[in-house]
Amino acid sequence: MFNSLKGIITAKLPQNLHLETGGIEWDISVPDTTLDSLPVVGETAKIYTWLQHREDSMKLFGFSSAEERAVFLDLLKVDGVGTKGALKIMSGITLNQLLQALDSEDLAQLERLPGVGKKTAQKMMLTLKGKLTLESNRISPKQTNVPLQWQDLIDALTSMGYEKRSCEEVINKLEQQLVSELEGKTQTEKEGILFRKAIVELA
Repeated sequence: MFNSLKGIITAKLPQNLHLETGGIEWDISVPDTTLDSLPVVGETAKIYTWLQHREDSMKLFGFSSAEERAVFLDLLKVDGVGTKGALKIMSGITLNQLLQALDSEDLAQLERLPGVGKKTAQKMMLTLKGKLTLESNRISPKQTNVPLQWQDLIDALTSMGYEKRSCEEVINKLEQQLVSELEGKTQTEKEGILFRKAIVELA
C-alpha cells in the first residue's frame, strides 16, 4: 500500500484537497488544519495517505505528516467517532492542542470541538489519554511548535545527525528573521533558503 503522494495541488476546498500526480488527479479528504499548513494551489505538496476500503466504496484521506495520520487513526478507535467525525475534530484543533487537552483532562475544550458533546469528550479522554500514536515522537506539548509546512525540512536536518529540538528552534528563528527574503518564493525555494542558512547556524 502507498504511504504518501507527492504532486501539484489543483484545488483546496473545505476538508478536501485535489492533488495531481503523473496525470492523475486525486480527490483526498483532509482536515482543515492540514489545508492551512499546505502550500497554495499550483505548488507541490507531499500528502501522507490512508485508504478506507469498503465493499461498495473507497475513500482516500490525506494528512501533512505521519503524526497527523496516526492521530486520525487513533481517533477512529473512539466509540462513536467515524472518519467524518475524526476529520471534524482535527479541523477544529491542532495536534499539540489536542495533546494538551488530553494531558490536562480539559473536557471543556474537547466538548467545544465540532461534533463532540460531553459523552464523546469523555470517551476521547478514556480512549486516548496517554495513548496517542506518535510515530517519531515529534509532537509533544512541551516541544517547539514548528509549522507543519517545515516538517520535511526538519526531517532532512535531523537525518544529517542534528538534534531535532535544535533544528526546530533554528527554523523558527530563521523564519522570523527572513520574512522579506522568503516573501513571494515557492515552498521549494523557501525550504532551500532555510536549509542552507540552518546548516550554517547548526554547524
